[in-house]
Amino acid sequence: MHTIDKESLPRHVAIIMDGNGRWAQSRGRARLFGHRSALEAVRDTIEGGAEIGLEYITLYAFSRENWNRPRFEVNGLMELLISSIHKEVKTLNENNIRLLAIGDFDDLPRKGQRELKAAIESTSGNTHMTLVLALSYSARWEIIQATKRIAKSVKTGELELDNIDENTFGEYLATNSIPDPELMIRTSGEYRISNFLLWQMAYSELVFLDKFWPDFRREDLYRCILEYQKRERRFGKTSEQVRS
Repeated sequence: MHTIDKESLPRHVAIIMDGNGRWAQSRGRARLFGHRSALEAVRDTIEGGAEIGLEYITLYAFSRENWNRPRFEVNGLMELLISSIHKEVKTLNENNIRLLAIGDFDDLPRKGQRELKAAIESTSGNTHMTLVLALSYSARWEIIQATKRIAKSVKTGELELDNIDENTFGEYLATNSIPDPELMIRTSGEYRISNFLLWQMAYSELVFLDKFWPDFRREDLYRCILEYQKRERRFGKTSEQVRS
């Protein structure tokens, strides 16, 4: 932690929390045991991010594709989600952390929708850090929804076709109030981004760890940030242009 340059922190770190089921199976346990054990990694990562001064952390908690998993696992995940949100609101408020969420919430259980809405409202005044949960989320779904809303705005005359640019498109995304992530971390040794923030991660630095999510701790977060700080972010320019 003390070797990190606090002046060049990424504002926003996005994390694909992968490997819970395989972590549990490697220990001879059911996959849901891995999901429950992952909560400690979530808590430690959030606390570590807040401690070092990150402004935003987005956690890919449940994708739209995850609905295709066995019904028993999905039901268990939904119950875990509901109970976790309810339990963690107090901790979020004590640490001055705001909660936001992105995704297709209509697919979530009604109780889950209520708990999520209540938690977002309860933490809305917090200012130290923002935690974003991606729930029933997919980037392709988000882009399609944004495209539909843009088409509607053009049809009704609220938006001129020639005025649509990258900034305009970003305003119609679920993340319109959130800066793009500079750093994306994925655990479990998989090397893909799995339909996560496709538009927003156009210039993100990607770090893939050969470690299952339940074993992830704030020290791993700090090592990923150190790796990020070693990289030269050119955005299409040459190294000489960046250095000058």
